[in-house]
Amino acid sequence: MNLLNRPLTWVAAAALSMASLPAMALQPFKADYQASYMGMQANGTMTLTSEGANKWRYSLNVKNQLADLSQNTVFEEANGRLRPLTSSDRSVLLVKKRNVDATYNWSSNQASWTGDIKPDRRGPVALKAGDMDALLINLAIARDVAAGKPLNYRMVDEGRIKPMSYKVIGQEKITVAGKSYDATKVSRVDGNKEQIAWIVKEFPVPARLLQREGGKDALDLTIKGMN
Repeated sequence: MNLLNRPLTWVAAAALSMASLPAMALQPFKADYQASYMGMQANGTMTLTSEGANKWRYSLNVKNQLADLSQNTVFEEANGRLRPLTSSDRSVLLVKKRNVDATYNWSSNQASWTGDIKPDRRGPVALKAGDMDALLINLAIARDVAAGKPLNYRMVDEGRIKPMSYKVIGQEKITVAGKSYDATKVSRVDGNKEQIAWIVKEFPVPARLLQREGGKDALDLTIKGMN
């Protein structure tokens, strides 16, 4: 669900320079978000849970009266890189359902997709070191901003390879659970669409995520609690 083409995937990409990520230990968390989607209020959550044996499950969910959207990526950390292994993408929009599953095979360096996806987008697609699926950038960009790294990425998602770059556009205060934090604001523009993320060094994921389309807010997620 790339937010440029699908409702949920944010700042979608894979790091071109992920080898230099700082050694920040992964820790399980749950972030509750106040969400606005399709002009209606929604509840959102991001979670990171251990699957054991250096495997992790990262999940993003948004739900309101019109939509029930979820993404899950199982990944491993290898030499500082967040390397996707499998992912699932589920959406229910009114009566329309969509399910897509992905496999990232690092032995053969190929990614492939199954489910509700066009035949020409099923792959396989050749993988390079540092490639990630779209969802994992939520974790990677928080690391990169905190470390002052270039925000240049390569996404491998749903049969596509796409380089992406983000730029810092300012500093702002953001309030989470009644406490004020300093946030770095980063942005990527693609045609009439813009993705903006507010990165707080105390959080492993963006404190706020906003997609704008044609100058209007399409999806807005703001952390209301983290544990």
